[in-house]
Amino acid sequence: MFSTAAALASPEAPTSPEASAPVSDRAPVSDRAQVHELQSRIRQMQATKLESRRLETHPALASLLPGGSLKAGAAYSVRGSTTLVMALLAGPSAAGAWCGVLGMPDFGAEAAGRFGIDLERLVLVPHPGEQWLTVTAAVVDVLSVVVVVAPPARARDGDVARLTARLRQREATLIVVGDWPQVEATLTVSRSGWDGLGDGAGYLASRRVTVESSARGGSGAPRRADLWLPDLGENFRAAPAAAAEHPVRLEAVV
Repeated sequence: MFSTAAALASPEAPTSPEASAPVSDRAPVSDRAQVHELQSRIRQMQATKLESRRLETHPALASLLPGGSLKAGAAYSVRGSTTLVMALLAGPSAAGAWCGVLGMPDFGAEAAGRFGIDLERLVLVPHPGEQWLTVTAAVVDVLSVVVVVAPPARARDGDVARLTARLRQREATLIVVGDWPQVEATLTVSRSGWDGLGDGAGYLASRRVTVESSARGGSGAPRRADLWLPDLGENFRAAPAAAAEHPVRLEAVV
């Protein structure tokens, strides 16, 4: 598991027409060498070559995604749950994809490993800093699926367009925690509850959520699914309607 962006991005943010060129081409020679080395290493270690334009995600989430899977070259938005982000990463990671997580210093690597994310193919950049776009674009150059927290200020249209073009060029998938324009779908946890407290005592054991999904531009009817996220065995799976009649509501726990 990697935890640095030093080999991925130049400290200069894209501010000119040259910004559309690959970030690695604009970096100092030493940085470009590190980027090429990381690219070569990832290609050599990639367990499965993902030749299709779609990345299979966890089966429990398939009904929520247009086409039933993550689309290479597209962006998605997730609201309300870090665990839902891990569920989206679990499928591509298990299939051999390299994944990255940016701007989430509290991302639980131990929990991610239990949920099926391969930590040997996971790159963590806890603090991308003010060079958010530069770091994201650099990571997209070398990884298949990238999770990033939306910047506090609204991104400029030109920056969004350049990053979107980069995703399509590299056939990478972007998952944004928060709002982001031009996404393929937005997944939102609308209800959440935990089981395990009994009559006010005990341990939180399983979490049942309702996830709603809206497609690009609001086209089509919203999708909805009840999920264990996770169940008693720390697995992600669909939750039948009668699986939990009286979960304890703890909305803030994600």
